[in-house]
Formats: sequence, C-alpha cells, structure tokens
Amino acid sequence: MAVTTQPGSYAPSDFQSGLCDFFDDCGTCCYGLWCFPCMGCSIASDMNECCLCGISMAMRSVYRTRYNIRGSLCKDFLVNAFCLVCSTCQLKRDIEKRKEQGIF
Repeated sequence: MAVTTQPGSYAPSDFQSGLCDFFDDCGTCCYGLWCFPCMGCSIASDMNECCLCGISMAMRSVYRTRYNIRGSLCKDFLVNAFCLVCSTCQLKRDIEKRKEQGIF
C-alpha cells in the first residue's frame, strides 16, 4: 500500500464559504462589522497567534497554507486590501466550520 499524502496534510481545497457569503452565518458577519478588532483577536486566539496578527494578510496566508486552501499571496493581499472585513469574516466562518468538522 503506497502512501500518497503525509499524515496531517490536507487535500487541496477552497475556503468552505465564499468571500461574500454573508448569509451563511449572519452572526459572524455582524460580529465582524460591529466589532472588527475583537474578531481579529478571536481569530488570532484560535490560531495561537498574537492578537495583533488576526486581521493581517499574513494570518490569512498562514491559515490557507496550513489547510492547503487554494490561492496565492497576491490574492491574499488583494482580498485584504479591498475587502478586509469580508476576508476576516470568511476566515472566521472557515475556522468555525473546521471546528465543527473536527479538523481544526
């Protein structure tokens, strides 16, 4: 039997919700809209990182790399530059879905 993936690695995938899927989880979107710094700290806490890193392009890139989510540094930069709240909400939704699935 041949091993095709390393233990703990993930098959290439996309984020589990779209950038503008606000109605997938209205609570998360409201949280991000009205208490954006708190959401950033919550994401950083989920990922065992510094609170100031929660809303950065680097955090999105680290998360995307960790879970083998398709994308690029350029796309991470553009999404954070033009849609920071949407990007942060998407990241939080994905974290919550992975927690529910037991793969976070």
